[in-house]
Amino acid sequence: MSDPSLPVLQAEGLYKWFGSEARRVEVLKGVEFTLKRGEMAALLGVSGSGKSTLLQIMGGLDRPSAGTVRIDGEDLHAMPANRAAGFRNQRIGFVYQSHRLLPEFSALENVMMPLLIARIARARAREEATILLNEVGLGHRLDHRPGQMSGGEQQRVAIARALVTGPGLLLADEPTGNLDRKTALEVFRLLRELNARRGLACLMVTHNPELAVDLDRRLHLVEGVLTEERTEGPA
Repeated sequence: MSDPSLPVLQAEGLYKWFGSEARRVEVLKGVEFTLKRGEMAALLGVSGSGKSTLLQIMGGLDRPSAGTVRIDGEDLHAMPANRAAGFRNQRIGFVYQSHRLLPEFSALENVMMPLLIARIARARAREEATILLNEVGLGHRLDHRPGQMSGGEQQRVAIARALVTGPGLLLADEPTGNLDRKTALEVFRLLRELNARRGLACLMVTHNPELAVDLDRRLHLVEGVLTEERTEGPA
């Protein structure tokens, strides 16, 4: 059980570079910040600024060249590979711009997948996935495959899949980027509601200033350096 007094996400002195010492290209330069339960932060920056790289490092899918990432106080990149995989499955949810659903499986089967990977009994996995799909408004679409659903519905399935293991941290990389304005706002509001209801810590990459201004915090990544613009949060 995680310690509620600790930040969900803590980054300390994160650097990421590529190439040799003589021709080093630095993508991240000493990034530091924390994210607490219930907070939802926007990560902004121009294309190629390193936002996706930072998100991948935060989620344990890439390693920093230097620095540490702690999730609930545990050093993510110090774990053996087999433990890190299970830790990510249980503690971190990912939502991408492209929903990345498996086209041959139904909405229910897609959401069940992380639980089955964690060796949860199929009956329980089905129950938990059904609860999540109802929570995101898709209880009537359980047996539909991705190709039978709209873009907004597919992204709702992806959100349910990200949350089905009960993670404390949600990392979202342009989750509304492929959607029209109306659908994007609906998906954003859903993420906001789920974040508040479940007490998540959420870091969301977005280019949409209309969405970013409504979040608790705004982080700007410019030439590898992270700065924060404090906001008043939603009314």
